[in-house]
Amino acid sequence: MSKMPRKSAKSPDLQLGRAVEWPDSPEKAKLDRVPNPQGDTNYVVRFTAPEFTSLCPVTGQPDFAHLMIDYVPDRWLLESKSLKLYVASFRNHGAFHEDCTVMIGKRIAAEIKPKYLRIGGYWYPRGGIPIDVFWQTGKLPKGMWMPDQGVAPYRGRG
Repeated sequence: MSKMPRKSAKSPDLQLGRAVEWPDSPEKAKLDRVPNPQGDTNYVVRFTAPEFTSLCPVTGQPDFAHLMIDYVPDRWLLESKSLKLYVASFRNHGAFHEDCTVMIGKRIAAEIKPKYLRIGGYWYPRGGIPIDVFWQTGKLPKGMWMPDQGVAPYRGRG
């Protein structure tokens, strides 16, 4: 039985399938996109980053968040390895919670031009106050089921 050759997702332009340097800032990080093979179908893609970290721009202390990114793709999909590298590039980046969350949403939307995208940034408390940040763009296509992001509000010992 002969085997059909597999099409490779490797491309000299993509970070997928090759060793790349960790970007040291979000501005230097590259987000890759790949063609959507189901472009004629509306569906939801969810990325979860439960261990997101950045730095407070005032104190330099680490901030932690649980990010939820949902989108309905159009022509492009967001390549996950590039998203991991992009998210990791915030580890030494100083910015407020709101700035990080919205910056990530806008950058992804600019790269893949989805029909709809939302990001929820569920930030762990510092100074006793948790901050949740939400941003979205586009319109959810009619008839689409969008699951709840499933991140419970912070309750402390509640």
